[in-house]
Amino acid sequence: MTSNGTPPSIPRLPHPQTLSQTQTQTHDVVIIGGGAAGLSAAVVLGRARRSVIVVDDGHPRNAPADGVHSFLTRDGLRPAELVRLGQDEARSYGAEFIMGRAVNSRRSAQGFTVTLDDGSTVSGRRLLVATGLVDELPDVPGVAERWGRDVLHCPYCHGWEVRDQTIGILGTGPKSVHQALLFRQWSRNITLFLHGDMIDADGTISEQHGPTDAEWEQLAARGVNVVIGPVAGLDVRDDALAGVRLASGRLFPLQALVVAPMFTARTDFLDGLGLASTPHPLGVGTQLDSDETGRVLNDGAVVPGVWAAGNATNLMAQVVVSAAAGLGVATMINSDLIAAEVESAVTAYRSPFSAANEASNSDSVLGDRRHGVHPEHTPAREGQSR
Repeated sequence: MTSNGTPPSIPRLPHPQTLSQTQTQTHDVVIIGGGAAGLSAAVVLGRARRSVIVVDDGHPRNAPADGVHSFLTRDGLRPAELVRLGQDEARSYGAEFIMGRAVNSRRSAQGFTVTLDDGSTVSGRRLLVATGLVDELPDVPGVAERWGRDVLHCPYCHGWEVRDQTIGILGTGPKSVHQALLFRQWSRNITLFLHGDMIDADGTISEQHGPTDAEWEQLAARGVNVVIGPVAGLDVRDDALAGVRLASGRLFPLQALVVAPMFTARTDFLDGLGLASTPHPLGVGTQLDSDETGRVLNDGAVVPGVWAAGNATNLMAQVVVSAAAGLGVATMINSDLIAAEVESAVTAYRSPFSAANEASNSDSVLGDRRHGVHPEHTPAREGQSR
């Protein structure tokens, strides 16, 4: 497997604060990641009158894609434009932005301090991880270069755009059969290429990872073609996918190729907190464990003050789902901060202004006087004087 490389940078809007100013300030929330989840959380927290800073390196996962899909009222919007609009909204409510990549994090007197790749730091009372994930693509020449265009993985993101086209499925494991049957909804021209674990070194179909008898029947019933690979590379003409070439040299014409990446959550910077991503139960990658409210878990225990939203903790979340998760987690973070502030306020209210302390203060200041009346002027003393 190999990474898809570094996608194009997202244009960043100018911001007035300097790093030196930011370093001296402790924000209510530090958000690591400026995609849909992070930006949505920044807007909600800003509207809740929280001080927020968003750290982002300008390389979102979906940068190669032509547009965002299945996002109500935003269908087809370019990813860069979605980020720009989100930044504008978040800034309108006071959120700050810093370009950089988080490389370490630790607990501090302020709550959390995050170190960036240029050595600068940002601090906050709470930490929200919205870093997303990295797609580790099959090591087939040409796949990384076409990723997000005519090399795809999600039918709900790109199926409509390749409807009725000739589509190939790069079969790297048992789940590839499911992909083939799924994409059959969008086209009758589906071919599953047995590749990777689905074939043995001698070129025969793997008994362990190849299609089961039931799956062979399903593929046949749905008219899905099956070709025994392996695939050696892509055939690209005029900046468009034209087909795949097998190791045997045979060329199969295609207009789109579906692959199954491994999804790896971006969590390396959490090492200083003793946190790491864990294997996804479906075996599709790694993610940061969290509970239903977004609180990060470590061996099943809640990690105080650390939250997660978006693909870092939900590998399957589409853009609109990540945005919704950012909203939900932001409300939980605000509630958590309110609870801490109420507790602190009650403690301050009780001390030094508790009833016991007030009585003690009264004794020490007034002695045997009460309510500002000197003992010589009490009714008993007044009667004696007469």
